[in-house]
Amino acid sequence: MSSRSSKTLLLFTCSLLVVFIFHVDDAGAYQNYTVGDSLGWFDKLKSPDVNYRNWAAGKNFSLGDFLIFNTDKNHSVVQTYNATTYNRCDYNDADADDTTEWSAGDPTFDASPVTVPVPLLRVGRTFFFSGDYDGEQCLHGQHFAINVTRGQGLPPSLAASPESPPPTSNDGSADMPDTVVPSNLNSPPDGNVKETSEADDGLFAAASTAAAWLAGLGMVLG
Repeated sequence: MSSRSSKTLLLFTCSLLVVFIFHVDDAGAYQNYTVGDSLGWFDKLKSPDVNYRNWAAGKNFSLGDFLIFNTDKNHSVVQTYNATTYNRCDYNDADADDTTEWSAGDPTFDASPVTVPVPLLRVGRTFFFSGDYDGEQCLHGQHFAINVTRGQGLPPSLAASPESPPPTSNDGSADMPDTVVPSNLNSPPDGNVKETSEADDGLFAAASTAAAWLAGLGMVLG
């Protein structure tokens, strides 16, 4: 192999290294998913075009991600790990350790927008539905199921501890824990906002260093 060919191969290998660093940085981010995208979280009687099974298809949900439900006070957000509760569209007899109502208060015909953030805290099948009007909204399409993988695990702000047990049903008497709200919750432009972390910052610094080194190497190799 000629000297020039060796230099070209070295330059190409270094280029792949920089691309790989940026790829790892991108793959490790937590994400916010806006349920239903622009259609929001409603039943088919109010929004006939919603199809939450299609919305969830093809997405990779992991621990630490958030689902953002944009709805109103006439629709609720119930999360359960119990398939029977989900299939019945009824959580009245559900156990507090497997079912959570994230939106509180009696349903009211109020079109004021409501945003409900829900963190993904457990690996496996997770079910969501609206529990208002004895499950009528659920029966009219306001429900879906997802599979949650471990991914990179829960971030420290969501990891359970003896002082902060997992969330239980919210009956409206207390606010949701501060730890369940991501810092950029109010500004997800398209439901796929990626959270940053110290590890991401470190990878970015490494990528910048590699890029600078690669530029200098290119000048040397001419």
